[in-house]
Amino acid sequence: MRYARQAVLPQIGDAGQARLAAAHVLVVGAGALGTPVLQYLVGAGVGRITLVDPDRAEVSNLHRQPIYGRHIGQPKALAAALEMAALNPDTTVAPLVARLDPANAPDLVAPADVVMDCADSFAATYALSDACLAAKRPLIAASVLRIEGFAGGFCGTAPSVRAVFPDLPAQAGNCATAGVMGPMAGLIGALQAQMALAVLLGLRPSPLGQMIRFDGLRPASFRFDGAPEPATGHRFIATSQLRPSDLAVDLRGPDEAPQPFVPHALRQPDGLRPAEGQRVVLACRSGLRAWTAADRLRQHWPGEIALIALGDPA
Repeated sequence: MRYARQAVLPQIGDAGQARLAAAHVLVVGAGALGTPVLQYLVGAGVGRITLVDPDRAEVSNLHRQPIYGRHIGQPKALAAALEMAALNPDTTVAPLVARLDPANAPDLVAPADVVMDCADSFAATYALSDACLAAKRPLIAASVLRIEGFAGGFCGTAPSVRAVFPDLPAQAGNCATAGVMGPMAGLIGALQAQMALAVLLGLRPSPLGQMIRFDGLRPASFRFDGAPEPATGHRFIATSQLRPSDLAVDLRGPDEAPQPFVPHALRQPDGLRPAEGQRVVLACRSGLRAWTAADRLRQHWPGEIALIALGDPA
């Protein structure tokens, strides 16, 4: 039998296997973390997976995303769905070639039993955390870079990502600029999958409220069950959620984006004078510069601020 080696475990059995078969998991990101997450959730017999990713497979992905060897140039979500169908026809993988954003996150989160943040994006992580907190859905979020990474269980019965990470780092890299070891991505992704299965099976102690980090091969773990939710925090929105009255600022330089993301967007945030009641919307590629600019603006302006992470040009 396909699941005999896990169903024999006293923590799973036939009842646990049936719970997995009835489960619906949302996986956001089909890259370095999403690849092992998909393989282990599908292999375990999770019944339904909604997979969201906007990107196409590239040769530079293969050292940490080996399932795409036959699919270079194809959308990752579609290629991964094909590979997972071959791995286990018991699992239905519904691919969505799209970028997760604050506009579509609530509808994607609502039907899921567990949400997996594999997106490698500050904005996606906070959008998912906000949606999961509101919907009371468990979120297994992770990040990996260089030879280190973490996975944690948030929301549901635990505090949100904002409770543990109320602010973004002053600087951040990505796999393209800072590099990443393929096996480390596999390790963190496998850890995410184990945490998700533990939530679906109701194993104790729960991974919700727990963070596990790896610095090279040095692990560390702590619980954050009592972390308070921050009273304030910068919120991301989608470009579709812009209002005509918003004061929009595009923080990307002309060499990065010759045209602003909307025609009326300003290019310099210094000296902003928003009208009373006007919302300021700060936009950049990843959201990091927008967050930093929002911190500066907040020091002398108490009005509403929203952020947009525009992503890479299409």
